[in-house]
Amino acid sequence: MEHNLPALTWNRYGKSRVRLVKLRRPSASSGQGAAPHDIVDLTIDIQLEGAFEAVYVDGDNRSCLPTDTMKNTVYALARHDPIAHVEAFAMRLAEHFAAKPGVSVARITAAEARWDRLSAGGRPHPHAFVQGGHEQWTAVVTQRGDGVSVTSGLTNLVALKTTDSAFNGFPRDKYTTLPETRDRILATSVTAAWTYGRADTDFAARERIRAAMLEAFAVHDSESVQHTLYAMADAALRACAEIAEITVTMPNRHHLLVDLAPFGLDNPNEIFVATDQPFGLIEATVRRSS
Repeated sequence: MEHNLPALTWNRYGKSRVRLVKLRRPSASSGQGAAPHDIVDLTIDIQLEGAFEAVYVDGDNRSCLPTDTMKNTVYALARHDPIAHVEAFAMRLAEHFAAKPGVSVARITAAEARWDRLSAGGRPHPHAFVQGGHEQWTAVVTQRGDGVSVTSGLTNLVALKTTDSAFNGFPRDKYTTLPETRDRILATSVTAAWTYGRADTDFAARERIRAAMLEAFAVHDSESVQHTLYAMADAALRACAEIAEITVTMPNRHHLLVDLAPFGLDNPNEIFVATDQPFGLIEATVRRSS
């Protein structure tokens, strides 16, 4: 009896979590003395789609670029690339891998850890840095033939404000115990991703977008996390004309007022317990109106 092989309907493979740290330092011949160094700290994923059926079905590896080669390519291309912006470097990687035989889609995902320069003697130190948190820049570049799409973003941007945040007027049923409030702590860890309308964008716009979102968070008179999310997304679109839409995710990092009445004490919105589970998760995409 003839056996029909099952069909391979989709495939993708690549190298994940390639760690790259590039130190940009003035050359010895530049004559700049103690000119400051810059550090770029990336984690990169490479994913390829294409005509790799024979690799899976027949064990024929002639079209299978080793994932170890992908890792080495990242380091080799980084040697002479300044990596001024992670998006531009990811585009170079995507173009390189998309040109390989059999590849129809090359997808590069990158996350850049933020490092801030330390100060010494009241001045920025030229080669000492501190990583104050887990915030990262993110980028996803997808190359299909001659077309490329670029989505940038950030994640783990932790923000908190102690007032100008309310939540009331919500529906109640027999399971509702949450009290209404006009004055609460609003804390969150923002993840955002925005799509550029074209690939030749000035990717330095990400700093403007981040600053605009944080300013909106600070000054917005919030009626809910949803209300503030929309204000932050609107501020991002206003800050950068090149982005077509933005998706924002904001978990509600609850700070619950502690009941001090059993101890004969009042609590005028001063003593809280921070909880990490469970939490509300608020998400939305805001697109520029045509």
